[in-house]
Formats: sequence, C-alpha cells, structure tokens
Amino acid sequence: MRRRGNDAPTQASYEIPVQLDRSDFTSPDSPWLVAVFTSATCGTCEDVAQKALVLASREVAVERIDYTVAPALHQRYNIQAVPTLVIADAQGVVQKGMLGPVKAQDLWAAVAECREPGSSPGGCQNHV
Repeated sequence: MRRRGNDAPTQASYEIPVQLDRSDFTSPDSPWLVAVFTSATCGTCEDVAQKALVLASREVAVERIDYTVAPALHQRYNIQAVPTLVIADAQGVVQKGMLGPVKAQDLWAAVAECREPGSSPGGCQNHV
C-alpha cells in the first residue's frame, strides 16, 4: 500500500485594485496615473519606483505610496504585497497592473499600450 504524500504547496495570489479614487492622489486631473505601492522595508520597491518616475510628464502622473507614510491607502486598496504598480486612466479605472520586480521596457511598454492601444508589440500580456 502506497502512502499518500502531502499536497503540493500553493502559491499566494494577490489581487491588484481594479479602480482607484483619483482624488486620493496628488494629481487627480492628470490623464494617466502610475501608482507604485511600496514599503521602506522592500528592496525591490526602490527599483520599481525609480523606473516609474522616468514616466512622469504632463500626461502621466507618477506617485509612490509608501506603507510607512500612507498605510490607510494601502488598506483602502487592499494592497497585500509590494511593490504593486497600477496604471489608471482619468476615471481611475486600472488598465494594467504589475506585482513584484519589473523590467523598465515592460513598464514603459505597458504605459504606451494604455495611452495608445496597439502601440506596443504583444500588448504586454504578461501583466494583469
């Protein structure tokens, strides 16, 4: 008789917000928002935030939301893992989301694809 082994371990899954209230952020009137939810204790967060900051323009607001500074926003949007990056339109609808480390090219392509659908090869399917 063969003994049954343990079930395979499961991976935690984290959800990315689907809607943001743009008035929660410093540039609510910007056509696009790249919100990077971070924590001071997260080594990867600084890298993701720096890559996102390059995207700041008149059309794209970039905001870093650190847990130690704004825990209420992390709780409001149920951020359970950092870094969590979301790209939201003027109405606050999240068009793309990324969790964990990101390549600069993937991030920039995702913003380009959101702003002009069809402008990025493949549409960055690897992200929500």
